[in-house]
Amino acid sequence: MKISARAQSIQESPIRKLTALANAAKKRGTTVYYLNIGQPDIHTPAVFLQKIIAYGEKVLSYGPSDGLEALKEAMAKYFAFFNITLEHKNIVIATGGSEAISFAFNAVADPGDEIIIPEPFYTNYNGYASLCNVKIVPVTTRAEDGFHLPDMSEFEKKVGPRTRAILLCSPNNPTGTVYSAEELKAIGAFAKKHDLFLIADEVYKEFTYDGKTHFSVLQLLGLEDRVIVVDSISKRYSACGARIGAVISRNEEVMKGIAKFAQARLCPPTLEQVGAVGAYELPHDYFKEVMAEYQKRRDILFSILTSHPGIILQKPEGAFYIMAKLPIRDGETFARWLLNEFNEKNETVMIAPGEGFYSTPGRGKDEVRLAYVIEIPKLERAARLLLKALDRFKG
Repeated sequence: MKISARAQSIQESPIRKLTALANAAKKRGTTVYYLNIGQPDIHTPAVFLQKIIAYGEKVLSYGPSDGLEALKEAMAKYFAFFNITLEHKNIVIATGGSEAISFAFNAVADPGDEIIIPEPFYTNYNGYASLCNVKIVPVTTRAEDGFHLPDMSEFEKKVGPRTRAILLCSPNNPTGTVYSAEELKAIGAFAKKHDLFLIADEVYKEFTYDGKTHFSVLQLLGLEDRVIVVDSISKRYSACGARIGAVISRNEEVMKGIAKFAQARLCPPTLEQVGAVGAYELPHDYFKEVMAEYQKRRDILFSILTSHPGIILQKPEGAFYIMAKLPIRDGETFARWLLNEFNEKNETVMIAPGEGFYSTPGRGKDEVRLAYVIEIPKLERAARLLLKALDRFKG
């Protein structure tokens, strides 16, 4: 028997594909510092778990396909703090931001249609595009420019008869770039000019540094019918395992279609939605301490990495990732070597090869993504191990 072409061709995640090697290293007694994955070690808010423990229903039954009204209400109040007005009909709760992206792709594009995305981008966009039979058309950004958007002429080159949408992520995974209001207004005008949807992955919206603030595409005027936002509590409340996300749009036709997608998978998880309601009710100053901690980690990792003359990188403006260009030929070969062969006092580092964050063949081979999501002493040790490994690596 033969499996589908889709199953054969879908990309392995560079974030997780080397997990077996990391597990083998641990079995050999090696401590592995995980810089490959955006799994924060900051504690999930206690109220999240308390709400779940206090759940009093005798039967854990199906919930509404589009999510609990209590969660929609809590989210609407949360966004109102940022002067963004949402009605319940503008929100569909998804099983994580992953499902939200899949819903958005399926809502705007048919098989064979195209979505323009600046690269490097969150690697799983490739996977969602494969599952939806949608083609990603990349617009390359450069480390030397802080991975900010290029001139609109570069986007013009990518528009074709099957282009249906543009997808942006800000604050960006994997680069940490925060697009300015001016950049987003320009891309919004471009979307309107070419009659495209504008999808924005804004799951890191709270995490901006050095006084920068996040500007949401929901704040763009005159684009209400073409803006779709992907949202999630995974990083916002350090609740990656809860799998609660959302699709947000003021386009009624889009939301009706997404509601039908939601019906097909029955409902998002109920208990995690209950916990999310509690998290959304936290005061907004909850994020001050969290942001301060991530900024400290960013500064330490950036300082250590820039002490090596062969590493090229820009200081991230948000999220909790660094995309670094290393003095190597192939990031995956280096990442495998770190787990298979490198050992410094029974310690090593796991990183995500950069090539998997690009769509253009050959790009990103000398880059890696590093997540500064572990406590500072471990992060410092991991960064210094990485520098030692670069000096020893012969690949």
